[in-house]
Amino acid sequence: MLFFSRVLFFLILSSFLFQGVAGQEANLSFDEDTGLKAKRQHLQTIDGVAAIVGERVVLNSDINQSLAMAIFQQKLDPNKDAIKVSLLRNEILRTTVDRKVVLLMAELDSVEVDDKEVDRALAQQVDNIVSQAGSDEAAEKALGQPLRTFKREYWYEIKDMLTTQKYQQALMQKVSVSKKDVLSFFQTYKDSIPSFPSTVKLKHLLIKVVPDSSQEQKTVSFLNDLRERILNKSSSFEVLAKDYSQDPGSKNSGGSLGFVRRGSLVTPFESVAFNLSPGEISKPIKTDFGYHIIETQEIRGDRIKVRHILMSPPTTEKDESSAYQRAISIKDSSSSLSVFVDLVKKHTMDEQTKKSGGSLGWIDPGSYPIQEFSAVLGSIDLGVCAGPVRTDLGYHLLWVEAVRPGGKASLKNHWSEIEAIALNKKKADWFRGWVTEARGGVFIHINK
Repeated sequence: MLFFSRVLFFLILSSFLFQGVAGQEANLSFDEDTGLKAKRQHLQTIDGVAAIVGERVVLNSDINQSLAMAIFQQKLDPNKDAIKVSLLRNEILRTTVDRKVVLLMAELDSVEVDDKEVDRALAQQVDNIVSQAGSDEAAEKALGQPLRTFKREYWYEIKDMLTTQKYQQALMQKVSVSKKDVLSFFQTYKDSIPSFPSTVKLKHLLIKVVPDSSQEQKTVSFLNDLRERILNKSSSFEVLAKDYSQDPGSKNSGGSLGFVRRGSLVTPFESVAFNLSPGEISKPIKTDFGYHIIETQEIRGDRIKVRHILMSPPTTEKDESSAYQRAISIKDSSSSLSVFVDLVKKHTMDEQTKKSGGSLGWIDPGSYPIQEFSAVLGSIDLGVCAGPVRTDLGYHLLWVEAVRPGGKASLKNHWSEIEAIALNKKKADWFRGWVTEARGGVFIHINK
């Protein structure tokens, strides 16, 4: 079990991107000259420098920030787990040094990552932290800094990690496994491979519960009233956001989303926000989340400081019944898989799976995030349309295409899974060796 968790851990994008080699002493590249050595020796004495990799400096503050997040994610107590924390910091430092080495190689090969990718990855990371902590305030307490500060400083860390991941993937494209490799891997590690869960190949069709036009009009009218109160200064944007906004992530901060980059917001919201003048407040605009009034507070190139008040029109029993009846009608027409796929492409309200005919791929019912699916999948027959199943998203029709049995790993039942694990191990071994070789040509000094 430990071996496989390490293989997966090694390949996941995180603060611990590489299982590095310690390398505590300096490696001098062939082009070292006396002046460069003197410059580096001077840098080594500066307080706050954790390591030097080529011309890149690793600061203690960078290591401590990653350490704070790791302590939070692993739920460690710095007072009670001092030894674990110390070992964790050493590991973060080693992996950071390895990442800097890879970054140097990536720069030589002109590998770049788009800022929009960085924004999306950072937003997901922050969302995960807040979700795990339970609130923005709890996350800030755990990280030891405001989320806005964390986002600003960690953005560059995320960019480095995405760049190294992109370069790593490009390098490892040539790594593959043969049938002989898989058989050999299985013979060596079969007693360590964990049991596999039963999985199902699933498609779905989603019908959302949509509020009627009268409720939408009431919501728009109410937001217009709030906007007027802000404009005539009878109330402030911050107070009204705290009182009325239905965005749990921003309402307690007066609706503020902080500074955001172009491309990080949903399109209807962004198209309005980036066209407002500082201090201007929009009329209500609609997105998939509901209706918003937006104020752009500051503009810095492709970044804006923005806040909003979100309200979603309430739904009625009539709306609920209408969505349910529509789902039933579609179910009655789903006589075969091909018909179901056609109906998905015409009627589903899940845009992400529409083009694929509602495909959710192979899922583990026991760990799937939509718990309502887990509760019913065990009783659904193959080859029939099942449901409707009510979730927070709406009413789902489900179609189980196939079932793959779980249990103890076997080549007969789990060839593709075992092949994937064997390939991951081979890639991890190959890349670890590549990093070790690359370190030999780079100046590295780690302060003790």
